[in-house]
Amino acid sequence: MSRVGKYPVIIPNGVNVAINGNVVKASGKLGELSFAYDDSHVVAKLENNTVVVTPLSSSKQARTLWGTTRARINTMVKGVSEGFTKEMELIGVGYKARVEGTKKLVLSLGFSHDVDFEIPEGIKITCASPTQISVFGADKQLVGQVASEIRDYRSPEPYKGKGVRYVGEYVRRKEGKKK
Repeated sequence: MSRVGKYPVIIPNGVNVAINGNVVKASGKLGELSFAYDDSHVVAKLENNTVVVTPLSSSKQARTLWGTTRARINTMVKGVSEGFTKEMELIGVGYKARVEGTKKLVLSLGFSHDVDFEIPEGIKITCASPTQISVFGADKQLVGQVASEIRDYRSPEPYKGKGVRYVGEYVRRKEGKKK
């Protein structure tokens, strides 16, 4: 069983955390995030530059939400201070990506047409090279969701390994047909 909930969330300099009822708000240089937790099982308190989450009972549900709530608050605090990044790479002949303006990612993935991806609010996408995509934002869930949606346009196939993949992702290769 994980014991993540017992550790306090340390608030770094430049981050402000406010708790109103069951809503925790964190604001920093990268924006503002909020999270509403289930106050029937856990409670969060602000104590000298840390957030402490405690369960209200010893039930399984309370202990589960104890660690989850602490992890979500920690992710929020880290997001508004440092941010989260997902690195992706395009592998395949003619596969390219480019950012047009600040709201559109154009992908050439071997289709007869280019794929236009609208960049959501709170996300910054950059292309260091035509085959490298970097997704950056304060909200960890949103960064992962956007990266997953980009990957779904052409996920890596097992025979040649072509497609959009995360940096460091291993694609298990299959052997082709034999004569």
